[in-house]
Amino acid sequence: IVERSMHPEWLSNAYLVAAAPGAPAAFVDSGAPLEPLIAAVGKHDLRPTHLLTTHGDHDHVAGHEQLLHEFDLDVLAHPADRVEAATDLEHGTVIEIGDLRIEALHTPGHSPGHLAFVADGACFTADVLFRDSVGGTRDAFDQVRSSVMDVLMQLPPETVVYPGHTDETTIGREWEENPFVRVWRGLEPEGQEKCRVGGEEATLVVWSPDYDGKGKAWVRLADGRDVIIGGSSVERL
Repeated sequence: IVERSMHPEWLSNAYLVAAAPGAPAAFVDSGAPLEPLIAAVGKHDLRPTHLLTTHGDHDHVAGHEQLLHEFDLDVLAHPADRVEAATDLEHGTVIEIGDLRIEALHTPGHSPGHLAFVADGACFTADVLFRDSVGGTRDAFDQVRSSVMDVLMQLPPETVVYPGHTDETTIGREWEENPFVRVWRGLEPEGQEKCRVGGEEATLVVWSPDYDGKGKAWVRLADGRDVIIGGSSVERL
């Protein structure tokens, strides 16, 4: 069972996951309207026991307090993201929730303690991997690349990806079609288009769609630094 709710403005997702009706369950993040997920608890006769936190950005933890008021939950998060009231969760830790086995994967880059969660053919990738895009970062490019290519892209291709914003995808689809992944695999050349970022001359290496409709860009700045930023920050010449 995977139930999703999405915030109408932030486009951020919160999830409810369980092995079967009548079983223990977990919430994954809380930055979306929670009433649909709470209703799903009743619909499936679930018993929520955990709140799994991918990272500490407001649009992913905004409803933590509401869920803790509603249910007796163990909050789990990576210590680097300092999520309030959370128990520390490290890479490779396995959480058993009824018959559901969930493994935490440390996928830093978008945030230092960013986690993805793998459970029974599904992966909750939060803000590191999206359909056609990856997570933004100005100072941790190599971490994002490693988290995507060395961790997430090593999962079976049929793994369903439930991202932190908007629509689901699969590992196999992103391996073949994600513009960032295709360049990192060497299937496409790096772009050479000149652009500006904050008035500074730069090179546009990759341009992709993004969940907010504004695009996502891998840009190489004049000093040689690689950054991944929202398309609205890029002035295309």
